[in-house]
Amino acid sequence: MTVMETMAEAADHETDVCSVPPKRHPRPDGQDSYTISEVVAFTGLTAHTLRWYERIGLMPHIDRSHTGQRRYCNADLDWLDLVGKLRLTGMPVADMVRYAGLVRAGDHTYSERRDLLEATRRDVLARITELQDTLAVLNRKIDFYTDAGRALASERPR
Repeated sequence: MTVMETMAEAADHETDVCSVPPKRHPRPDGQDSYTISEVVAFTGLTAHTLRWYERIGLMPHIDRSHTGQRRYCNADLDWLDLVGKLRLTGMPVADMVRYAGLVRAGDHTYSERRDLLEATRRDVLARITELQDTLAVLNRKIDFYTDAGRALASERPR
């Protein structure tokens, strides 16, 4: 299902696209502790990126095993899923770090979080409009070349 289909479906049912729960990562039932290599496999992110996210404050505190290895939990994977969605919106990393800080600061930051997400939504909607316009141009060009190709083929002697 495409983003546009999801948005259309949400509009049909008068629901918020963002209120739809994210697709779950393929996690073993009952498991809630993962190594960095397992998280790499689940998310497609590199270990370097995961460590960088932690270093810049985009990831909450990651637990460590008795040997010092990072141990991620399901909540961490859910957070990484959200971060991936925010990345797809084009949200700057600094804004993602700010959002993460607001989440850690607690419920009294709901208004600031909403404002940040609303600004991002405006940017996404503008990009969608721009992409729809671009798609319309591509469709017109494709139609033109399809029609021109048929015309040329019908003019050729057989």
